[in-house]
Amino acid sequence: MYRPFSSRHEPAESEAVLTSHLEDLRPQVVRIFAMVGEAIAGATHALLAGDRELAKLVVERDIEIDKLVDTVIDTTEYRLLNDATLGLDDRRHLLTLLRILPEVERNGDLAEHIARRAARGLGSEMSPRSRGLIERMGEVASTIWREATDVIIDGKLEATGAIEDIDDELDDLHVSLTAELTSGSMTLPVAVELALLARFYERFGDHCVNLARRQVGRGGAD
Repeated sequence: MYRPFSSRHEPAESEAVLTSHLEDLRPQVVRIFAMVGEAIAGATHALLAGDRELAKLVVERDIEIDKLVDTVIDTTEYRLLNDATLGLDDRRHLLTLLRILPEVERNGDLAEHIARRAARGLGSEMSPRSRGLIERMGEVASTIWREATDVIIDGKLEATGAIEDIDDELDDLHVSLTAELTSGSMTLPVAVELALLARFYERFGDHCVNLARRQVGRGGAD
């Protein structure tokens, strides 16, 4: 059952990206993370329920996510270049924010790619087993996004280990769905589209791992 992502975040902790001196950026960043969470949950629900209107809404809202990301990036770059009152820690946090926002935007794009397949009615052509696997991938993707949000927004670094474990489950589901695609239970065009869907969910998890690593190490793999 699709439920809109609700923010659970309290004031930032010491390891959070947005320190007390940067709280003015917090509402926009929290909104971006919330919208991406809504997008992946909504796209999965639209796919499985055959809800083409919801699918189209997810596609449309990705444009808003992109605009919000661009706005925060512009504001962050301006602060870095022009705000002489910023301390070293604040500048470090702003640089981290600049590094993670494109990855956040890419996860929004992945949800949009799933929604586009939903809008074309792909869900009705899936085998029962592939539907179950996609449903679980959607649940796991929503869970890993919530954990990544806790790490980035609230600085809950203890969630990083859980993120890698959850990503392992997504990888396993990807393998299982790939095996189902070779069973011959669906037409070739549907199998090809499902292979792409599996890849979208798998990449969504990879981006969450990268986001957590950037927060912990102020770096990380792309």
